[in-house]
Amino acid sequence: MSIYFSGSFTRSGGVISAIIKQLKLVNLKPVKRIKVKFDPFHPKAVVARDFLFHLNAPRVQETNLNCPIRADVVCDHSEPEIQLDLVESGSIKFLLNNLTVLEILQQINVHISSKVKVEEVPGPELKSTKTKHRR
Repeated sequence: MSIYFSGSFTRSGGVISAIIKQLKLVNLKPVKRIKVKFDPFHPKAVVARDFLFHLNAPRVQETNLNCPIRADVVCDHSEPEIQLDLVESGSIKFLLNNLTVLEILQQINVHISSKVKVEEVPGPELKSTKTKHRR
């Protein structure tokens, strides 16, 4: 008697491949400015620094060249936070105390990248061919 197989046949790519997948989906067109504030001595400051590293990728930067990314390093023992100011109005604030880089990128894709309007490229118009009826 054999035991039935349950699970996946292949191993997952890991956290890095999931982060790369989310980075490919990031679009910063609706964002006016990004401000990352962290205390370097806070235990969760690594998440903010890793997020800044991934956000400075050329592919992400090319989505909105007018979006400045500002890193504020403070020494007041505050928890790290990310503030995204939107072009339309309002802002979104992430408190990084219990988040990972992957979760932050997923939430950015849910809240920010979903606001990007898809531009339709006008293509060549096709002539309609009418068939003539033969008698």
